[in-house]
Amino acid sequence: MFELHPRLAADTREITRLPLCRVLLMNDRRFPWAILVPQRADIREIHQLSAADRATLIEEIARVASVMEKLHKADKMNVAALGNMVPQLHVHIIARFATDPAWPTPIWGKGTAEAYDPAQMEAAVAKIKGALAA
Repeated sequence: MFELHPRLAADTREITRLPLCRVLLMNDRRFPWAILVPQRADIREIHQLSAADRATLIEEIARVASVMEKLHKADKMNVAALGNMVPQLHVHIIARFATDPAWPTPIWGKGTAEAYDPAQMEAAVAKIKGALAA
């Protein structure tokens, strides 16, 4: 049975659910940052998914990345499945800008996360959810 890893549950807010993945928003307003989590139990790596689920994952990554790129007018989209701190398979989709605080390096370990206030979080979730539904 699928359960969202406690660290992901603590650090994110659910945006929506796609056929395979939960789509989450990372609670760090410095970066427009979605996380896709395939709703499959005990999966740590992409290659552990069935062929059909791998294909679905790629399509869902492309869909969310395209939405994030358009909504935020990103200079570059970063997509990564690291899992060094959270073993549950999850894919980061991050809109990057030449003006962001970590550019051009990866965002991990750069500064301190800045949480959304409740109104900002609601607005960000609604904006992405609406674009994904369109």
